[in-house]
Amino acid sequence: MILKRAIYYAVAVVALAATAVICVTFLAMALHAALTPAVGEAWAGVLVAGAAALLAAAISAMILLRANPPRRKTPEQDRDMTSRMFELAQAKPWVALGIVGAVAAVALKNPRTTATVVSALLAGRATKK
Repeated sequence: MILKRAIYYAVAVVALAATAVICVTFLAMALHAALTPAVGEAWAGVLVAGAAALLAAAISAMILLRANPPRRKTPEQDRDMTSRMFELAQAKPWVALGIVGAVAAVALKNPRTTATVVSALLAGRATKK
């Protein structure tokens, strides 16, 4: 079953390649026929060869870019939350101080919730050891 599917894929690729070759050949012949009255037989051949070279260069550039894409800087979402928080605190210390103050106010206002969160964090660390 797998071999049969592989053979079908191979036949499909060969058929597409043959169709592409035929299409490019006939397009080159049509371009040559269209250019011949305007520039002559020799220059029409030169222009068709130039068009084929440009097409080959464009296709090869596209394939090379897809095979080896340019590297980009890592987006900020890929980094962990702790490093992003420390960078924010270094860049904007007053904002960080305000956030710490708000967290402290919530912790003092709701001691039961604070105790639950702290015990959950400690229980999570105890299971990791």
